[in-house]
Amino acid sequence: MAIETTVTQPAPVLIIAMGVSGTGKSTLGAALAAALNMPYIDGDDLHPRANIDKMAAGCPLTDADREPWLREIRKTAERVTQEQKQHKGRAQNGTTANGNGKATGTPGVVIACSALKRAYRDVLRGVDVGTGDSNATERAPADSLSTYFVFIEGSREVLMDRMLKRSGHFMKATMLDSQLNTLENPTGEEGVVVVSMEDSTATQVEKAMAALKASFDARG
Repeated sequence: MAIETTVTQPAPVLIIAMGVSGTGKSTLGAALAAALNMPYIDGDDLHPRANIDKMAAGCPLTDADREPWLREIRKTAERVTQEQKQHKGRAQNGTTANGNGKATGTPGVVIACSALKRAYRDVLRGVDVGTGDSNATERAPADSLSTYFVFIEGSREVLMDRMLKRSGHFMKATMLDSQLNTLENPTGEEGVVVVSMEDSTATQVEKAMAALKASFDARG
């Protein structure tokens, strides 16, 4: 006999496919979103026009350029996942839950973003860092939007080869060294999964899914 019970919705998640240009963030992000049945957003699409023009001219962005962009990514993720929660709540109203009373699936969104510095990642985590203080500890409520990063790691040689073969993208190959110098490796930070850019997309997704599932389960 089905038991009427209140369904507790899982907390929403923001998953960032991150790494320097050329690692395949967009490809992995879209594939991961499909596997998780979540929407995918390319963070580049959220850049203000001034940032795009600057990068197209071969000029690296400053932290001042990036901060409003990073905040827009976080704001977009919060809006998208809030809409998901509202929609799911309406759909579940008056329905019968499964045997353990848990909702199926986790609301969330996958976004591709370079997220090179710890301070940038903290903005994406919802930390109120203001001018980019990576030591800031004030975070958004844990149940509002949990943030995870899938870091695509790769060597300079493979990255340069990929970038030289790309066409129609505003990022210039000459900016690769600037990005690598800026990168603060996130390995060891909370909520970070590392995959290799030399693995196939399918293998990357498999490894990321296994690690993310373990993190989701640990949240309860």
